[in-house]
Parts: sequence; structure tokens; C-alpha cells
Amino acid sequence: MLPQGYGTNIVTATIRPAKPTDTPIIAEFNCRLAEESEAKHLDPETVVAGVSALFESSERGQYYVAEVDGKIVGQLLITYEWSDWRNGLFWWIQSVYVAPEHRRSGVFSGLYRKVSDIAQRDSSVCGLRLYVEEANERARNTYVSLGMSLAGYQVMELDFTEP
Repeated sequence: MLPQGYGTNIVTATIRPAKPTDTPIIAEFNCRLAEESEAKHLDPETVVAGVSALFESSERGQYYVAEVDGKIVGQLLITYEWSDWRNGLFWWIQSVYVAPEHRRSGVFSGLYRKVSDIAQRDSSVCGLRLYVEEANERARNTYVSLGMSLAGYQVMELDFTEP
């Protein structure tokens, strides 16, 4: 159990690696995340298949979940990027979602601290990275308060799944 901080409604959440049986709630949270952050409607079957595929091949990444009173209320995904400049792995934080009723209660900071602690103890990991929407000042402020800083890069992409 990890005590969490931020906001006025502090909660105590249990942070743990996700299990394949968590797939339905992780997929649901991923669909909510896409709707809330990018106004994108994802195909739930595709998302379930994507979450399941990660559990089938651990080299793709690792989900962590936060539970309060035995109920999953938050999640994040770690994926891996090799840095030849550093001879190490960056862990990318992705698919961050906290149920609305648990936001600003320290759930994300608990997830972040757990992952950060694990990463810092692993000599193959050279750092943590994440994407943040330019207009999402609240998220940016949260990440800065946890010790992160802007890296000076802009992300570009060619998305083969978009029409």
C-alpha cells in the first residue's frame, strides 16, 4: 500500500503490475482516455486485442494498475525504447488513466513513483519519458511536480491506422 499525495481527497492505493485478468478494465480505460483526451472513438474489440497482445509478449511493455478498496481506479503502461546514445532503455509512460472520481487524489503520482522506483533500481534503464498534449497544462504541471522536464523534442508521426 502506498500513501498518495495531491489534491484534498488523498487516497491510499495499492500499486501492482497488471494481470491478464485486468484486460477488460484496462481496455475500457484506454477507450475512455482516447475519448477524453483526443475525442477519438476506439473500436473496443481492437483495444481488447491490443491489451491482450501485450500480456502475451512481455517485451512489448508492462501495465501497472492502482487499486482502491479492491477496485482498479488507475493505470499506466510502460513501453521500451533503446537509446544507443546512452546504452540503455528509456521507459515510456503511456495509456495513463485515472477514473474521474479518483483524480487529483494522488493515484497517478503513486503509479509514477512506483514505476520510477523500479526503473531507478534497474541498471538497464536510463530514464523515463512520456508524451503530454501541448494544451494540457494541468498534466504538464503534475509531471513537473514529479521531477520531469520538457526534453526539447516535438513528436512527429505517420500513423498507418488513420484513414
